[in-house]
Formats: sequence, structure tokens, C-alpha cells
Amino acid sequence: MADAVSLVDLKFEYRKGRPVLDIPSMRVAAGERVFLFGPSGSGKTTLLGLMAGVLRTTVGQVQILGQDLVKMSPSQRDAFRGSHVGYIFQLFNLIPYLTVEENITLSCRLSPERRKRLGGKSLEAAARDVAARLGIDGLLKESVTALSVGQQQRVAAARALIGTPELVVADEPTSSLDHDHRERFIELLFEATKAAGSTLIFVSHDRTLQPLFDRAIALPEINRASKLEAAA
Repeated sequence: MADAVSLVDLKFEYRKGRPVLDIPSMRVAAGERVFLFGPSGSGKTTLLGLMAGVLRTTVGQVQILGQDLVKMSPSQRDAFRGSHVGYIFQLFNLIPYLTVEENITLSCRLSPERRKRLGGKSLEAAARDVAARLGIDGLLKESVTALSVGQQQRVAAARALIGTPELVVADEPTSSLDHDHRERFIELLFEATKAAGSTLIFVSHDRTLQPLFDRAIALPEINRASKLEAAA
């Protein structure tokens, strides 16, 4: 099976001489559901940012869906992310003055390639379909500011999933939910990513969620920068 993610000799630092990430190798196969964990401050969000092309390093290889993001310009990375990566942010990043439907369809409005993958459906019909899978199809005309945290979370997931992106990354999206709601949200996320044929990388520090996934990766174990810091 081909790799959706292949990282080789990846290094990243915000300040010179203070590496945050130093990863010799990390691979995620296409279609896998991977749980990536580590304590706060271990570089989880930074790693997701590199895989999504939000951040860029000049050291190593960050190959996503067969494309090396290190070799891309900022505009090329933005276009690639918009077309191929669904990103569920920890704080959701919903647009408060847009409706639920408008928030969900935003990624397709910004990416012509992603819109093409709707298979001829209208944006409205595609939004209804993905919202129905996540149980929020009755809220499409509502303002996102009127929703509960759990509902906002599902809107953020629907926005990430519409247009069947090949890679979905989720940055601690369940941190504000109780145990029962966390597991239900993950079940819905699994159903939606399976229907889209997407690879899922789910980041959390909550190890109780680990058994739900195909495989787990402990970031401190593959990140040499963490080991150096612990030894200091």
C-alpha cells in the first residue's frame, strides 16, 4: 500500500539551535487511521502544520500524497492543502458570520480542484450529505455562534471532509468533550473518512482513545529532539 505520509530526516526549529522536531522516519499508509500522541509541548501541532504545509522546513523530506512539500512555494503549498488536505483545528476556526452550510462549503469554494471532486453535485447537496453523516443536517441554516461546542466540532469536521480530501488531520478536536461525546465523535469521523476513502491522522494527548485506531505513534519515541530535551 502506498504511503499517504512519508517523513525522512525531518528537522524543524522556531529558534536557531533549539529543534522542536528531529524525526528520522515516519510513514502513514494510505487509508490508515493513526493515533498520534504525546504530552503538551511535544510538537504535535507543529508536526501537523508541516504535514499540511502550513509550516515549512528546509531540512529533510515531507512527502504528502507523493508530493514533497519542502520543494513547494508558499502559494503551491496553500493550493495543495486546499485541494488534498482536510484540517480539523483544535479551536475549530469557524467563521462566525457565516452559516453552518457556508462554513462547510468554504473549502470547496476556495479550491476548484476540491469542488470538482463533488462529482457534479451542487455545493448545497454535498454539504447536506456530509452534514447528514455527522448528524448536523438539521442545522445548515443556523449561525455557528448559536451551536453547542459539540455541534461546532462536527461543523469543523464536515468542512474538513467535504470534497473527499485524501488526507484528514485532526488536532485534538475532542479536548473539550466528555468521554461519551468523544467516542461518538470519533465514530462519526471514522464513518465519514471511510466513506471518503481518506487517511486520518488524529492527534491527542488522551491515551484512552488509542484502542479505537488502527495504529498509534508516540511522538516522543520518534522525535530525537524530545529525547535531547529530556536528557538536558
